[in-house]
Amino acid sequence: QVQLVESGGGSVQAGGSLSLSCAAPGYIVSNHCMGWFRQAPGKEREGVAALDAYGTLYYADSVKGRFTISKDSAKNTLYLRMHSLAPEDTAMYYCAADGSSWCPGWINGMDYWGKGSLVTVSS
Repeated sequence: QVQLVESGGGSVQAGGSLSLSCAAPGYIVSNHCMGWFRQAPGKEREGVAALDAYGTLYYADSVKGRFTISKDSAKNTLYLRMHSLAPEDTAMYYCAADGSSWCPGWINGMDYWGKGSLVTVSS
């Protein structure tokens, strides 16, 4: 069973920044497609960003230029750095991992999921 553990969520005012981390003990982050998804109250889950094993980055249009996905292979950890946050970014954010090294269909979901970390942005 793949374990993904998110941390770093919290509350921030609009315009502020937050960073999320995803630890993956026993699962090699650098060898797989990894991503972040979010689900706001009353809305469907949506893909935020993904990173494949070859360094290709993917972003939802709504976060381009504001969010950055990255990984630290030595720490086996995935990150999401969020800037210029807005109230519409408020959601539960989930780390996800795919069994593939590529991310062609990342927006549709992945194989493994963390329990989520709440991000709240106030106006």
